[in-house]
Amino acid sequence: MSHVEVVRNGRILEVTLKRPKVNAIDIATSQELDRAFALLRDDPELWVAILTGAGEKVFSAGWDLKALNAGEMTLDNWWETGNYGEGGFAGLTENWALNKPVIAALNGLTIGGGFELALACDLIIAADHVEFGLPEMPLGIVPDAGALQRLPRSIPRNIATEMLLLGRRMTAQEAAHYGMVNRVVPAAQLMEAAREWAGHIAGSAPLAMQSVKEVLRAIECVPLEQAFASMRTDALPTYRAMLKSEDSAEGVAAFVEKRAPRFKGR
Repeated sequence: MSHVEVVRNGRILEVTLKRPKVNAIDIATSQELDRAFALLRDDPELWVAILTGAGEKVFSAGWDLKALNAGEMTLDNWWETGNYGEGGFAGLTENWALNKPVIAALNGLTIGGGFELALACDLIIAADHVEFGLPEMPLGIVPDAGALQRLPRSIPRNIATEMLLLGRRMTAQEAAHYGMVNRVVPAAQLMEAAREWAGHIAGSAPLAMQSVKEVLRAIECVPLEQAFASMRTDALPTYRAMLKSEDSAEGVAAFVEKRAPRFKGR
């Protein structure tokens, strides 16, 4: 039984977690998500994805603790003992090969591994009732599939440490205040807002969009001078292809001729 719904809408791929009651992620669900993001990566007709959850209460509670307790998953070296997919936990948290943007449309509670999955997305739109949390500490474990690595880079370090050590919840509004969430909307407008952004991205030149993600990943935490040098000399195949692409020439020509560009992804 599938727990991930994948729907194509033109150049947009919509991926929905559908695993009642709390969209928890076991190994099989992680592999399903990985296949969905592999489709996004490999299909030249797909330029952007929206990731959301079924229902209105929970986006994802993260790791399936029942599966963990039953021995279907293990903690020790979990990244080696379980096949979560090429993109790591939930198919996205360590997906270094995916340059196409993913928009998280958070429909409800986003905690634990679900929070880590959201942090791995490029843009985050949250319904106004969404809360974020990391409840691992009372369980004797830590959120090592992305929260420890990404959260202190997304919000002030001391606030991130507070969430990690105390497990306190953060509202969507506070997350937006710190810049972790891009936009907060009423729940009824969530998918409309996500599709609006995805449509805008799908109207842009795909190689340029993918270059942004490729370059940002390559120069993150690199000193400024080195960042410039990296763009000039490092292996950045998408960026190099963009510089000499038909789309780059088309974009300039369209601007000069005062018409809409016709991008082809090459």
